[in-house]
Amino acid sequence: MKSILEKVVKMNKKYTKDGKVASYIPELAIADASHLGVCISDGNEMFCSGDSNVKFTLQSVSKSLVLILALMDHGEEKVFEKVGKEPTGDPFNSIIRLETYKKQKPYNPMINAGAIAIAGLVKGETVEVRVQRILKFVQQIAHNAGIGLNQAVFRSERDTGHRNRSIAHFLKDIGNIEGDPDEVLQVYFSQCSIEIDCRDLSNMAMVLALDGKSHITGEQLFPARFAKIAKAYMTTCGMYDGSGEFAIKVGIPAKSGVGGGILAVVPNRYGIGVFGPALDEKGNSIAGLKILETLSEDYNFNIF
Repeated sequence: MKSILEKVVKMNKKYTKDGKVASYIPELAIADASHLGVCISDGNEMFCSGDSNVKFTLQSVSKSLVLILALMDHGEEKVFEKVGKEPTGDPFNSIIRLETYKKQKPYNPMINAGAIAIAGLVKGETVEVRVQRILKFVQQIAHNAGIGLNQAVFRSERDTGHRNRSIAHFLKDIGNIEGDPDEVLQVYFSQCSIEIDCRDLSNMAMVLALDGKSHITGEQLFPARFAKIAKAYMTTCGMYDGSGEFAIKVGIPAKSGVGGGILAVVPNRYGIGVFGPALDEKGNSIAGLKILETLSEDYNFNIF
């Protein structure tokens, strides 16, 4: 498998030149656009290739994970009072749909508005407690207690996140957020700033592939039902407004982030972590997508 991955990375490395790193968050703009790495776990072994040990931040990949934590905290009824279940076809940071959706809630938890609403559901007396709960949950499913926050990225997001700030205050105005919107934003910016690598992504993806069960300890880390909900959202909304095309070309649940990461799940078979900070116009890793397309086509990953 390692030799296969090396060939796949080498074959798709050229596409990094076709994308651009995220620049609207200044700290992300310093990433090396040529980086490309991948790890894949089958539950027994993990194989990695390329720049798989380079650290990057979760960004929107965190949305699937915090959704699961919110479901554990409150259950489905409360969570679905705050977010819908449908894709939008709009960019991830759109604010237009908030005003047009008849129930005045974000269409789904994979867009920024929905993820901010979900961040507002994480239990904890203080912002620090909520952030630590998210961090410990990520550490648990990644099987890496050393995972932490990139404070430079957090500060960069906090200082420039004006659109997200407007979304949070709009959500507060319509009664979607029950607490302080500025505290909710601190939680949201923090979850996006959690720093990981491809190995961590692969481990998390493998837990999702096994419906919440650890492939290392055998422990059920979260309910299988919540894993299925997260994977359903990942399939329909996980790749921003490129989710439909990804479903056709690759056909597996996946969640991307503008840090260049993609967490991809082949149910009951593989957990895949991909990293490539050069993004396409929709915010997805341009070469990372090509890696997943190649693997899906060659090894029949497509769940459809």
